[in-house]
Amino acid sequence: MADGPLLLGWVIVYVDDPPAARDFYMRAFGLEGGFVAPTGTYAELDTGTTKLAFAAYSLGDGNFPGGVRPAPLEGRPPNVEIALVADDVDRAYSEALDAGCTALAAPSDKPQGQRVAYVRDPFGTLLELATPL
Repeated sequence: MADGPLLLGWVIVYVDDPPAARDFYMRAFGLEGGFVAPTGTYAELDTGTTKLAFAAYSLGDGNFPGGVRPAPLEGRPPNVEIALVADDVDRAYSEALDAGCTALAAPSDKPQGQRVAYVRDPFGTLLELATPL
C-alpha cells in the first residue's frame, strides 16, 4: 500500500436498533458510549483506537444491493465474533447472562493460558469473553 498498511477502524454490527444495542453493551459490559446518529441508525461505543459500532439494517440495505443478512438468534452463530477482554472472565460471563446474553460456553481455561467464555448477545452477535493473551 502506498500509504502503509491498512488499520482496523471500526467493527460494525448490524442490528434492528443501534441505540438499544449501544445501551445494552454499556449496561452489560461497562463500555463507554460514543457517537449516536440523530437518525438512530448508527451508534458507537468508545472502545479505544478501534470502535465497536452498531448500524441499522436499513443502512446496509442502502450501502449495497441486498444489504446484510440479519444475525440469527438461535442455532449456530454467524462467522464473526467480538472478543471482549476482562481480567475476571467468570464475573464478566455472569454479568453478561444477567444482562440478557445467552450462554454458549461457560468459562474454561484454554491451552494458551487464557480463561475464555462464549455468549450470544440479544441481537444475535457471538461474543468471546477472555482474559488478556
